[in-house]
Amino acid sequence: MPRCVPPNPPASPAPPVQSLRNSSLKRLSPERRKAFLERLSDEDVDFLLRDWLRYARDEQLAPQGAWRIWLFLGGRGAGKTRSGAEWIAQGVGEGAMRHIGLIGATFHDARAVMIEGVSGLKAVSAGASFAPSLRRVSWPNGAIATVLSADEPDGIRGHQFDTIWADEFAKWPDPQGMLDMALMSLRIGADPRMAITTTPRNIAALKNLLAAPDVVLTRGRTADNAGNLAPGFLDTMERRYGGSRLGRQELDAEIIEDNDAALWHRAWIETARVRAVPALEQIVVAVDPPASARGDACGIVVAGKQNDEAFVLADLSSDGLTPGQWSARVADAFAQYGADLVVAEANQGGDMVKAVLTEQMPDLPVKLVHATRGKTVRAMPYAALYEQGRVHHVGAFAELEDQMCQYDGSGDSPDRMDALVWALAQLFPMTPKIKPKVRTL
Repeated sequence: MPRCVPPNPPASPAPPVQSLRNSSLKRLSPERRKAFLERLSDEDVDFLLRDWLRYARDEQLAPQGAWRIWLFLGGRGAGKTRSGAEWIAQGVGEGAMRHIGLIGATFHDARAVMIEGVSGLKAVSAGASFAPSLRRVSWPNGAIATVLSADEPDGIRGHQFDTIWADEFAKWPDPQGMLDMALMSLRIGADPRMAITTTPRNIAALKNLLAAPDVVLTRGRTADNAGNLAPGFLDTMERRYGGSRLGRQELDAEIIEDNDAALWHRAWIETARVRAVPALEQIVVAVDPPASARGDACGIVVAGKQNDEAFVLADLSSDGLTPGQWSARVADAFAQYGADLVVAEANQGGDMVKAVLTEQMPDLPVKLVHATRGKTVRAMPYAALYEQGRVHHVGAFAELEDQMCQYDGSGDSPDRMDALVWALAQLFPMTPKIKPKVRTL
């Protein structure tokens, strides 16, 4: 007996919300799209608004295929942190990630950006709970993430992970050494993998990664994420840095080679870099104060001397510090490093600079110095010390080294570099030899 077929068969039911995680509403037929949208509940709408795979750009998603390390090079604000956090959240939700390592440049960076930041794990991963005292993030399904700091490379010994997310690799103090330790700990699970999210810099460790056969690369520009940035931010960045070497690195995620017109070469810094420092005979904190009360950068560099060699101990420079904040930072550095003297440029504030510094510590020994020559001329003798291998960076100082190897006398004032030069000038004064004059009658 033949079956009766209705003249207008009903449209096939719309797929469940969860099934669209790897597709798009645009790919559905008009009928199926209409059916899908009409039956959405409030919970479904909330799911779609939070569904990362519907909004992420291709470069923000972990690549397909076999790889050990996913390297995402992105400009400032390109969505790197969100990519790493969502990758972890998805893996934890699927049960594929159970023993996770989270590595930031410092513990503070890991906490403030990777975990508690607006795009961090707590914001994107349901159920993520952070215990700062234990340095641990945990989930209801039993997954645990251990928070590690790249300035403590030995702290990773003994750990075993099936997943690692490493953030801002290019600013780590010892990127190659910490990476080696991390990879040795990535040894459990069926398919252990590592994601590295970073703004690029011209460092050997990053170039080695790019050349490795088990590394896959994605790249994102700041402009690609314009819709998620504050109004006017991108215009300001493009107006100030567009097309410049700094802009190409920080906004377009390009690896910029050394500027041939700069006084320093990165090879000099890399060759002389050390991890340990001997007992020093003299330590100074050098300050290049900001030109205005707030907003400009303040250069603060700590360096010491042993025999005929210098050791750069810290770069504590920062933007947007008030006079009270940068002077407190200098006083803290003086105490922390057991310094003998604070050297401060007084071109901008004169005796007021000393008054601001001694307000924090009345007995703080302060020497005011004045720039009478251009930055390039003042820096030349100390670039020569680097070329001779007599200046050692104790760890890596990414922003300082970028300024040193890119500044060619043009563009914004290199506040970090200026502070470094003042420190070295105190440790290695270039006093001209005075020849005696003899008069005869």
